[in-house]
Amino acid sequence: MTTTAGDPSAQLADGLARQNSTGLGRLLGTGKVGHAVEGPDGRMTATVRIPEDELSWEPETIIMPHGGDLELTLINDDRNTHCAVLPNNGDPKIIWLVNHSKGTASLNLDGPGTYYYGSTTGNDEGRGLIGAIVIGGEVPDHAKLDRPAQPRP
Repeated sequence: MTTTAGDPSAQLADGLARQNSTGLGRLLGTGKVGHAVEGPDGRMTATVRIPEDELSWEPETIIMPHGGDLELTLINDDRNTHCAVLPNNGDPKIIWLVNHSKGTASLNLDGPGTYYYGSTTGNDEGRGLIGAIVIGGEVPDHAKLDRPAQPRP
């Protein structure tokens, strides 16, 4: 039998969001949301970090207003080494993040949707080190199917 009591966010803050506490790490979808910032040249920038001993990306979800180029800065504040396997048109990009390091990746994501990224080192993804890049907007013309217009919500 399952019982519920108290504020769920307080329970998450109390133990589910920290590794080796109630859970091994943060649960997917319980982290903060950040927004990519678009520069005058149309390129977007965002920064995510791995806080010490939390085994999570901060923010966990990055929202891009539309598809395009994203310069993503990754900062590892943890005492462990991690990596980042990042979505990209063509081949994914991989950055190795040793303890207390910083790296930058140039990504091109031209279609709307949700793209996941994470650290494949050890069982980092299984323990919570997974994030998402969410892209709004329309499908680019070159990717649209040749069919009649479809109803939109």
